[in-house]
Amino acid sequence: MFRAMSEKNTEEPIKDQSETTHFGFRTVERESKQGLVRNVFDNVARKYDLMNDVMSAGMHRLWKDEMIRVLRPQPGMKLIDVAGGTGDIAFRFLEAARKFPGNVENPADVTVCDINDNMLTVGRDRAIDRGILDHIDWVCGNAETLPLPDQCMDAYTIAFGIRNVTNIDQALREAYRVLKPGGHFLCLEFSQVDLPVLEKLYDVYSFELIPRFGQWITGDKDSYQYLVESIRRFPSQEKFKSMIAEAGFRQVTYRNMTGGVVALHSGWRI
Repeated sequence: MFRAMSEKNTEEPIKDQSETTHFGFRTVERESKQGLVRNVFDNVARKYDLMNDVMSAGMHRLWKDEMIRVLRPQPGMKLIDVAGGTGDIAFRFLEAARKFPGNVENPADVTVCDINDNMLTVGRDRAIDRGILDHIDWVCGNAETLPLPDQCMDAYTIAFGIRNVTNIDQALREAYRVLKPGGHFLCLEFSQVDLPVLEKLYDVYSFELIPRFGQWITGDKDSYQYLVESIRRFPSQEKFKSMIAEAGFRQVTYRNMTGGVVALHSGWRI
């Protein structure tokens, strides 16, 4: 079911593995991945949310709602949402916090940090359309080097973004750095399906249909081919759990949803 990796030119010198990383099923120079990922989201930014609905049959909304339920937004809470340029998590967070009467006197705040300016532009436009003008900041920045001081946030969320980071270990360390003691880390990400029948159907759907949807809706098949491949290259639930713990987090857990199509990972800075 998987697209075969392109053949290597045997005449090219073999690079040190520390100098390379994966971009989908391709091996690329580590320093080039950030630009390649940025180009993907430049191309799909305006249709990103529509494609999420199409690809997941609307299920991404339920997954994100569950993430917010587990987060339990409160008045005065400060959240950084990384790779959340179009605002889906940020809007849910502010809406949930505003249900508490105390939020008027002590409002919750969210900082949306994304490496892609186009995604942030879409998010700001959506916020204006919704009348969300206060208690939300839009910052262009890299998950590996967050433009924030130490221990300044109560919670850190990232939904369907960490698999696009070049150095995931470094991004996890940054998440730990910016959280206050007692801060909550939550990551929602596509993962490894744990139902054999569903796995076969999911492979066919992912590799045969999603790139076609990308072509029909956004005019960009290649970007969605990459996004599908990047899911398969992401660590397993157990491996990613270990990576979160190695970054310093405690009480690390995960919960599969929709048969393991996605997993919600949780950790705490103690």
